[in-house]
Amino acid sequence: MEAARRLEELQQQVIRCTRCARLIAHCRQVAAVKRRAYRDWDYWGRPIPSFGDPGAELLIIGLAPAAHGANRTGRIFTGDRSGDFLYKVLHATGFANQPLSRSRDDGLELYNAYITAAVRCAPPDNKPTPEEIRTCRRFLAAELELLTNVRVVVALGRIAFDAYLTVLQEQGAIERRSAFSFGHNRVHRLGGHLPVLISSYHPSQQNTSTGRLTEAMLRAVFQRARQMLSR
Repeated sequence: MEAARRLEELQQQVIRCTRCARLIAHCRQVAAVKRRAYRDWDYWGRPIPSFGDPGAELLIIGLAPAAHGANRTGRIFTGDRSGDFLYKVLHATGFANQPLSRSRDDGLELYNAYITAAVRCAPPDNKPTPEEIRTCRRFLAAELELLTNVRVVVALGRIAFDAYLTVLQEQGAIERRSAFSFGHNRVHRLGGHLPVLISSYHPSQQNTSTGRLTEAMLRAVFQRARQMLSR
């Protein structure tokens, strides 16, 4: 219960964060202008908190909120095609109670899983700067200290992969990030008591619409995570 309380306090710090002026300005601008299809929505327009089970054994790390997805709905991977793709797979593999993610009050629950991101604000063109990634990394580091049951980490995309490994390197848990090579559905055993890391292509619209990442490919990642957790 204490860890859950501290996680919630951390998410409130995330929501209040204004360290990256460019990102905050972009989130607010998008929320003010809106997209025509969502003109009746009251956009969230702030940094996005993480979501899931505080006692989770599976940690999923994404890139950043989408401007008209999580920046609109206020919940990570909710309200955009990336989230539709991801939650459908999480439901199919037993990590979510439903396959759809429309709003933060739609009843979606995660089972033994927790979702976070390398960057908590929607970046222009989905491209955060290295400095913005570095600034936001403190939140990921704090979450890793509180999520003490995690046994498997799935990094969605190279930026999430690098952010996680950088936190471990800064903590002295690994010697160098370059020892681990990113690839889809690639398993990385980091040694010691560290969770197993699985790298995956990100379920971005660009990847899914071109066939670089298919539903079967992403399902295989979470089926592998499920198998590891059952051991």
